[in-house]
Amino acid sequence: MDFELSDEEAALADSVRGLCASRFPLERLQEIATSASEPPVERAAEPSAPDVLDTVGWEALASSGVFSLQVPETEGGVGLGMAPATVVFEELGRALVPGPLVASHLAARLGVPPLGDAAEGKLLVGSLRPFLPTGPDSLSPLLVPHLPSLGALVITSEDGLRLIDPAALDATRVRRSLDPLTPMWLVDSLPEGDPVGVPGDAACWLRDESILTGALLVGLAAKCVDMAVSYAKEREQFGRPIGAFQAVKHICADMLVRAEVARVSVQCAGLTVDQPDVGDADRAAAGAALLAAEAAVKNAKACIQVHGGMGFTWEVPAHLFLMRARVLAESIAHRSELSELVADRY
Repeated sequence: MDFELSDEEAALADSVRGLCASRFPLERLQEIATSASEPPVERAAEPSAPDVLDTVGWEALASSGVFSLQVPETEGGVGLGMAPATVVFEELGRALVPGPLVASHLAARLGVPPLGDAAEGKLLVGSLRPFLPTGPDSLSPLLVPHLPSLGALVITSEDGLRLIDPAALDATRVRRSLDPLTPMWLVDSLPEGDPVGVPGDAACWLRDESILTGALLVGLAAKCVDMAVSYAKEREQFGRPIGAFQAVKHICADMLVRAEVARVSVQCAGLTVDQPDVGDADRAAAGAALLAAEAAVKNAKACIQVHGGMGFTWEVPAHLFLMRARVLAESIAHRSELSELVADRY
């Protein structure tokens, strides 16, 4: 496989990066994170429970084709495959764009009513895979991100996909979410919901959710490399840039290797979905998600370390990347199952 971006993919990445820079500048996200760091406990249905999503920015993403990227041209979409989608989602991860990006993209691709509205940004869709059976007797509380902003919630299980109205959930906002840009609501139980799509859609959803979440994590990992290297060039100690010291060089070099290995793995998974004869798409997706999660979390920690005492303060955004990396890494359903899948199909 050739993992160099084509001219079209490079132009696509540049376009999304420019859009994110104008609509989701990091300085603005820092301000939102600071103000949202300690929200009060609120009921999800109350209008006083604010969210952090930018409606105008979300509409701009939809207009640029982020959510309709894999929708067939005959249905008004862009008609591209999973590989170009990983390029786009890497840029969204680099920019720390908040919101249910992956689920809304997959819902738009699924195209069944009412999920098709996600392609135009008219419907924000969340997804959830309960780890334990849900219902009135369930003892497993669930966390749902961005609940008040969601127009639909897709539940994935071995039996298929089910659709739930988020407004029907009895939920309480978590007072202090790990990532202030990903506010969480606590739900004690879920209704049965309505079946949507066909049985095979659930397996495809989970596979592609892992790949696109992996792409977001690759973007986080790559941005952390850029931030660390840039700071190491500027920060001086003992009359020299700290990047001149071997210890810091090694940290930055390890970060780059992790990010590049994860990027190739995610791109490979995307290509394998588009060209099934190349290999095992499920195994590729599982491996990519695991590598991307590791790269993002470790690179964010290393970035904070390179920034020294400033790395964990609100003045430096490095901690925001660590928090988002942890949230996304935990959102990958059953990572132990993914590890077993990779091992079993080796």
